[in-house]
Amino acid sequence: MPIKKHHFRGKVALITGAGQGIGLALAHALAAEGCNLVISGRTASTLKKAGAQLAKHGVRVLPVVCDVRDEGAVVVLLAAVNSKFRRLDILFNNAGVAHENLTVDKLPLAAWRSVIDTNLTGMFLVTRSALPLMKRGGTIVNNLSISAKRAFPGLSAYTAAKHGGLGFTKTLREEVRQRGIRVIAVLPGAADTAIWDSFWPDAPRKKMMSAETVARTIVDALRLPDNSTVEELMIMPTVGAL
Repeated sequence: MPIKKHHFRGKVALITGAGQGIGLALAHALAAEGCNLVISGRTASTLKKAGAQLAKHGVRVLPVVCDVRDEGAVVVLLAAVNSKFRRLDILFNNAGVAHENLTVDKLPLAAWRSVIDTNLTGMFLVTRSALPLMKRGGTIVNNLSISAKRAFPGLSAYTAAKHGGLGFTKTLREEVRQRGIRVIAVLPGAADTAIWDSFWPDAPRKKMMSAETVARTIVDALRLPDNSTVEELMIMPTVGAL
C-alpha cells in the first residue's frame, strides 16, 4: 500500500511533556506534516516558547499547562482538547521524570512517589480522560524507555514505573483493540535528552541517539495503515546499552 503523503494533515495530537526532548521533537515532526497539536507540560514559559516554534509549521497549536499527577488538571487538559478541536487522533504519553542514582535503601519516599506518580499514574490519568475523544483509527503511544524491560542499579523507582507502564500498555491494547484504537509501546535506549541530568550528568551523550531519531521512528509507526500496527518499538543506539 502506498504511503499517504498527507497522512497527518488535519489530525490532532496531544503530547504530554512536550516542552523539550522527545516530546518536542515529535511535535515538530508531526506539525511539519500538517498535524494540529495540543502540547502540555508543567512550565508555562517553556510551553509558550515551544508553541511559538511549532506554529511556524502553519498548524494550530494549543499549549496547556498541566501536571499529569493532578487528576483535576488532566480533566481540564482534555476538556481544552475537546473545546478546541472536538477530536483526538494521536495521544503521546511522554511526560516523565527520573531520580538521582540511589540504591533502594537510600531512595527517599518523596523521590519514589514523584517518579511513580508522574511516569505511571500520570499516564493512566491522561489516557483515561483521552479515550472518550478517540475513535477508530486513533493511536495511543506510550514512551516507556528500555527500562521497561531491563533493570539498572540505582534506578528502582524509574524502572518500576516503566515496567508498570509496559503492563498498563499491554492491558490497554487489549481493551481498545475492538474499538480500532492502536496502542504502541516505545522503548528507546539512550537518547540525548535532559532526563540524564537527574541520574547521570556525565553520561556519554555523543554515543546516544538524538530525540529527532526517536521521533522519526514513531512517525513511521504512526503512518502505518489503520489495519496494521507496531505493538512494541525498541530503538537503540548502535553502540548498544550504555
